[in-house]
Amino acid sequence: MTEQRPYTYTILRYVHDPRAGEMLNVGIVLHTPSDHRLLVRTRNTFGRVKDAFPDLDGEAFKRAMRAVDRAIEAVAKDLAATTLLSGQLDAAALTRKALPEDDSALQWSVVGSGLTGDADATLERLFERLVRRNDDRTLRRRVDEEVWRPVRERLAERHIQVPFEEKVVAGDLDSITFKHAWRNGQWHIYEPVSLDLADRDGIMDKTRRWLGHLAAVRDATGDPLKLHFILGAPQDPSLQPAYERAVALFRKADLHPEVIEEGEIDTLVGQIEDEIRAHNAEAAAGN
Repeated sequence: MTEQRPYTYTILRYVHDPRAGEMLNVGIVLHTPSDHRLLVRTRNTFGRVKDAFPDLDGEAFKRAMRAVDRAIEAVAKDLAATTLLSGQLDAAALTRKALPEDDSALQWSVVGSGLTGDADATLERLFERLVRRNDDRTLRRRVDEEVWRPVRERLAERHIQVPFEEKVVAGDLDSITFKHAWRNGQWHIYEPVSLDLADRDGIMDKTRRWLGHLAAVRDATGDPLKLHFILGAPQDPSLQPAYERAVALFRKADLHPEVIEEGEIDTLVGQIEDEIRAHNAEAAAGN
């Protein structure tokens, strides 16, 4: 019987939009302390990532993956030569020596662990399950701007001119820049959020990230505002329960946002049209 040895691993994630939490798994690093090995496997193509994030610079992504490989391999070489700290450090601690934690697009997950009789085979199995599992799917996930597009198109169809501009909502600890806002006594802010993600964890991670942003600016002062979140649902029916939970969490978020689901976009556009007409009439009367 093959001896089973403990191992730890960490997942390398490409975070396309840190604020929105849009990410894909792009690599695995595995450490077996008993034989002082540190193994790495990263994506060598960018097609899947480009499908998810059309504005990705594919060649820059490939260069980044090669740089990660070289950095991990350098740490692995040092580890094999010294061996003293191999049993005291897990995969996450070792990878941070190669790629320290910062706010860049490449981030390490929390550490996982298990037992293996073949570290190379386990690395490949983890890579297939956690990184390549969705590569054969033709379904492309929608990004935030695609959730906003139907609103923009319906406004254009009705010839409604909305003076949208950026609005920064700032609290003591943080600030958020919203791209679609206009003022009529108060600020009307519209933020599209695509929850059309690959799995439940992705949906909940993005939702919690937004809740954290809103909590950090809940003490914002200045003109009153009305915040609207337009949520895009996942295409995978099995993720509907996670989406519904996310909707409920958004409804209870700080700043008391109004949540609009995609089936309610026509109602939202009608509401905007009424507000714009009232605003224009008031401005004309003032003149």
